[in-house]
Formats: sequence, C-alpha cells, structure tokens
Amino acid sequence: MVLPAVFGLLVGYLIITTIIAVGIGAFVSQNKIVMTIISALGTAYLLWLGINMLLHPSVPQVGKEQDSDSWSRWAIVGVGVSGLNPKGFLLFFALLPQFTDPAASWPIPAQIMALGIVHVLSCSVIYLLVGYCSKAVLQASPCAARIVSRFSGVSMTAIALLLAAEQVMRLHITN
Repeated sequence: MVLPAVFGLLVGYLIITTIIAVGIGAFVSQNKIVMTIISALGTAYLLWLGINMLLHPSVPQVGKEQDSDSWSRWAIVGVGVSGLNPKGFLLFFALLPQFTDPAASWPIPAQIMALGIVHVLSCSVIYLLVGYCSKAVLQASPCAARIVSRFSGVSMTAIALLLAAEQVMRLHITN
C-alpha cells in the first residue's frame, strides 16, 4: 500500500514543519528532556517496526495486490515513521530557518511553511516513484520480497538498538 504510506510520511513532515514554523522547534531543541522523550519514542517505534517486520515479513503474491491492511493503518505507520523521527526534526530545525529572510515581505513562519511544503512536494515525487517501482519488482519475486523484508527488519532493529545505546551513553555522560 504505497499511497497511504507515502501520504503518512508526508503528513509527518508537515507536522514537523508546522512545529518548527510556530516556534515550538526552538523550545524543543533546547529542552533536553523533551528531546530525550522524542528520541526515546522514535527509537521504541523503530524497534517495534523492525521486530514486527522480522516476525511477519511482507511477502506479496506474484501478480496479486496485497489488501490485508487498511489504508488508515499504513498512513498512521507513515506518520509515525517521519513524525517521530528526532533526526528529521533536527534536520528541519537546522535547515529551514537558515533559508528564511527576516527582511522579506512574508513573516518567518510563512517562509518556513513554504520551504517545508516544497520539501514535502519533492519527497512525494521521489517516495511515490521508489514505492511503486519497488512494489512492481518485489511483487514479481516473492523470494526477493522476503529477503528485503527481513533485511529491513534487521536494519530497523539494529538502528533502534544503536539509538538506544547512544541515548543511554548520553545519559551516563551528562550525569
């Protein structure tokens, strides 16, 4: 279900853009407790996704549409993947404000929203192309789909464990 997953990813990016535009971004990025909570939630969510992918690898049938999951479920997963990504938040926080102009006729929040929307539109093109092309390839080869699914599950689980270790080490260093 490419379209709902991409839709969810893009909604997550719009949420992050809105948070940055309304000024909450500065508060969140400077508040270590809030950033730690966001990082922990993102790490836990990534770990949950990785383990579920390992336990239940996606293996489409050759020439058959996969309709086992609902549109809303895939959209919610997409929002979680991009909206709970603390690194995505920090990237937006670091990049969007530096491309604004305080002397421009638009207010800074409107400029940040415009930049975020441009990012979302460009991501939509790339994500849809990659999603539909990979869907076609993986549906043609269930074996390849199983391998990609398991590799993705292992990768997500490993990244989540590395992020958790990084967070624990950061807590020990600051204490």
